[in-house]
Amino acid sequence: MDLDALRHGNFSKLGEAITDWEQMTKKLADLQKDAESNLKSKADKADWVGVNASVSREFITKTAAEFADAHTQANSIAKILSDTRGELIGYRTQLNEAIARGTQQNMTVIDTGEGTFTVTGNTRPDWASDPSGKTRAADQKAVNALREEIEGILTKATQSDNSAAKALRLIVDQAKYGFSDASYSDRDSAAKAVAAAEKLAAMAKKPSDMSLTDIANFNRTMEKYKADPLFAEQFAKSLGAKGTLQFWTEMTSAHAGARGSELETMKSLQQNLGLTLATASFSDSDAMQHWKKDLVAERNTNFVAANSPNPVGALGSQVISSLMRKGVYDTEFLDAYREKLFKADKGAGDTGTNDLWVKGYDSLDLVFGDGNGRDPIEGLFRGLSHNPEAAVHAFESKSDLDHMLGTIRYTDRDTSLGHALEAAVTGVPAGESTSAALPHSEKQVGIMGNIMNAVAQPDGGAELVTKGMGESFGHMTAAYMPEISIAMAGKGAESIFVTDSAAPDGLNKGDVTRFLYEVARDDNGRAAIIYGENIYTSSVLEAHITNPSLYDGETSDAIRTVAENAGIIEGIVGHSIADADIESSTKAEKDYNDALKKQGDFFKTVLSTGVGVGAVALVPATPAGALTGAVAGGFFGGVSGMAVDRLMEGKEIDGALDDALYRTGQDLNSAQESALQQTQWSTIDAMNAHNSDLKEDATRNLIREALNSGWSRSDQILEDIHARPSA
Repeated sequence: MDLDALRHGNFSKLGEAITDWEQMTKKLADLQKDAESNLKSKADKADWVGVNASVSREFITKTAAEFADAHTQANSIAKILSDTRGELIGYRTQLNEAIARGTQQNMTVIDTGEGTFTVTGNTRPDWASDPSGKTRAADQKAVNALREEIEGILTKATQSDNSAAKALRLIVDQAKYGFSDASYSDRDSAAKAVAAAEKLAAMAKKPSDMSLTDIANFNRTMEKYKADPLFAEQFAKSLGAKGTLQFWTEMTSAHAGARGSELETMKSLQQNLGLTLATASFSDSDAMQHWKKDLVAERNTNFVAANSPNPVGALGSQVISSLMRKGVYDTEFLDAYREKLFKADKGAGDTGTNDLWVKGYDSLDLVFGDGNGRDPIEGLFRGLSHNPEAAVHAFESKSDLDHMLGTIRYTDRDTSLGHALEAAVTGVPAGESTSAALPHSEKQVGIMGNIMNAVAQPDGGAELVTKGMGESFGHMTAAYMPEISIAMAGKGAESIFVTDSAAPDGLNKGDVTRFLYEVARDDNGRAAIIYGENIYTSSVLEAHITNPSLYDGETSDAIRTVAENAGIIEGIVGHSIADADIESSTKAEKDYNDALKKQGDFFKTVLSTGVGVGAVALVPATPAGALTGAVAGGFFGGVSGMAVDRLMEGKEIDGALDDALYRTGQDLNSAQESALQQTQWSTIDAMNAHNSDLKEDATRNLIREALNSGWSRSDQILEDIHARPSA
């Protein structure tokens, strides 16, 4: 910064700009509030159908988010500008005071352009009377001191100005269209984030120089800034795509076989590095666009650690995917990367994928404490499980879905595929929850239908449930209980089985039946189905009892239909277990009891904290507030919560059987009685909670007749659609 530019700087124009930005921030805050509480809130409650259920709702949701980002960006810009202006005014004051002191001491400061200046001592009469030159030397010392002081002021002012400019450019470049969500309270915090990124990138370029202490410090800094957009972008682009992959290759090689505290440090580093790169992937700046393209282009490059005697290292895709296991990566980036990997994977065929990625990489271990990272598809699935939008893109092609399902017989990617499919069909990222049941789009229902169709195939479909997919299939079933209920009940039941699905009748009854039958063979799958059905049944019963106008007819007719459908679904599950001829052993019972406990904990947590992956079957508060009474009555943790409690803890049946509900799935009669009791209890709970004028005895009898009828029907439905041992 030129001396005169700071010395005579007029910051009034900058002050006016800051005022404009502050006013804009206030206006955008109002718009953000209106968009969230009015626009988005109404869209969430609207009874969307067809294209509107997916396109219009998604557009409004993204528009509301853009207002939030616009406010965040404007607020950050205003604060950085204001902070920088205050700093520069402070430096100008310091500079003018220093020059004034120099003038009083007979020194002259002159700006010589391009950031340079001179400080000279004026000729004084007493120099001639001092032949020793001590006076002149003392004056020169003062000149040097003043020069150093001014240099220090100008250096700080330049740093303030440059760092502010860099931060503002980075913020603006983050989003090619729309606005950035990068939030900073002042220039200093933004500058520190950028400086920290540059320091870490410099360290990562020389991984062999990093001691365990250096790595620990590196990791602590990354832990602090992993969600900071400016830090993440600056780190990624400073290191470069190839440098990023080489860094992780070196780390995994140098610390292979880590134990104890070293292992914990490396696990934490992998997570923080992955989360940082995930944050960086959302930047649309030109530099990051090139970084993402370069990263995908390196997928077939052989990365070898500097000290490795083996010329065969790790494929770029193996390194990339090992860092994708945590964090939400940008959809477009995941789409581009997934397209390349899927194409290669399909080229090897279902049986050849393990040989394609794993064979020949026996010594490779890119993941600390969780697998080995040799199969890049497995890591990609982990990434997709955190981004439902990208997961939908990945599996909307039936050809791709069928191939990936087919490969689980020959690979270890089944659990990660299950989590990715859960995210795709429910819209909820793995391990997260949402405050309201998310509507299913036509694409999501289509994917769910294709999954059911694959499992329903008589020539091997059942094998898809034998590995780590059973639990995920169970969660998906729970999430699609409204659509499943409509499929089983048939046309005309849409107003009884409440849903805001864009394709409520999008599932095939035959596929649904076979799917339920096969998934029920898995302990966790069966337990999730039971919980999902009971949660949905109790919720929809409460909805109709609370708001009789929901169904244009007698409430008792709606209750009868719901109970009969519960009998059909639970009957299919019960007959599946009976047909399997499971040995009535202590271990078999313990395995199922353990599954009930595990899934019960999952669904109970979901009910208490929000709607999660396996529980979006909870009745949505639509159409347009139709279920307001039920929500006000607390059915999110009320009747459905009591249903889960009974399933987990058990309750005496008829005052005689001291056994928990559904504890012994081998006994078909016991399972039927459990289903009946649970449905009756949920109905009576809802009637008591909302002071219903329905007659209790008549309602119990109605449910008995309807559920038993549905249970009997389930046997015939299975005879028509599935080969049975009794046939």
